[in-house]
Amino acid sequence: MKKYPAIWTRNWKRTAVRGDFESVRQEVNAKNDMRRCLTVCLSCVLILIPPCLSAWPDEILLDDYKHGLSPKWEEKSFKGKTEYQVTREDNQLCIKASSNSSASGLYYKIDYDSKEYPLLMWRWKVDHVLSKGDARYKDGDDYSARVYVIFPSWAFWRTKALNYVWANKFPQGEAVPNAFTKNAMMIAVESGPERTGQWIEEKRNVLEDYRRYFGGHPPKVGAIAIMTDTDNTGEAATAWYGPISILSGSRQQTQGTP
Repeated sequence: MKKYPAIWTRNWKRTAVRGDFESVRQEVNAKNDMRRCLTVCLSCVLILIPPCLSAWPDEILLDDYKHGLSPKWEEKSFKGKTEYQVTREDNQLCIKASSNSSASGLYYKIDYDSKEYPLLMWRWKVDHVLSKGDARYKDGDDYSARVYVIFPSWAFWRTKALNYVWANKFPQGEAVPNAFTKNAMMIAVESGPERTGQWIEEKRNVLEDYRRYFGGHPPKVGAIAIMTDTDNTGEAATAWYGPISILSGSRQQTQGTP
């Protein structure tokens, strides 16, 4: 403990004995002024701090492409490299994907519960479908456009994925297991050449799709990905992907699902 000079102690005691509390009063007033100042400053800070991230909005937009491709997108190459770049197509900002006998995708890591955010919504366009593409065979496992929802597991062989594809041949609305793994379901949200060259808006209930095709309760989503791939067929394709959003259950109740 710090020791003060004896004269300081004696003087303070003498002041207290004769009832002169002026110095004590000044000290108390100074402390009260400090407390009021801190209270005002803290109130200003609380006003300026943004809301906690746990209070997510009803709709979460992954990337609006206004500043180019977000650094949160990461690339995964399977064979060669599909070219991805932000562009403006039909007066809309989007990602343009160009594949020539290549297969690489972009994935966006995002951790969320599909029970709270069951809906996935996006727009896309393709220039054509692949003549050799056939979902039943490994050498036909190529698509002009696909959007993945990935459910990771600590055991990689248990990781599952819903692949929303622009199918080449199998009918719209149908789904088949991937030719390479049964843990990936290929769901034809569009099919064939009839609507190529047009922007199409899609909305899927990811929670319902998982239960329908895999059964049980889904683990948390770990990433959303896009890919235009032509490595197995050796063809070329171009696709455009508009902004991708995930929507909450409250939006589902107010808007409904297709």
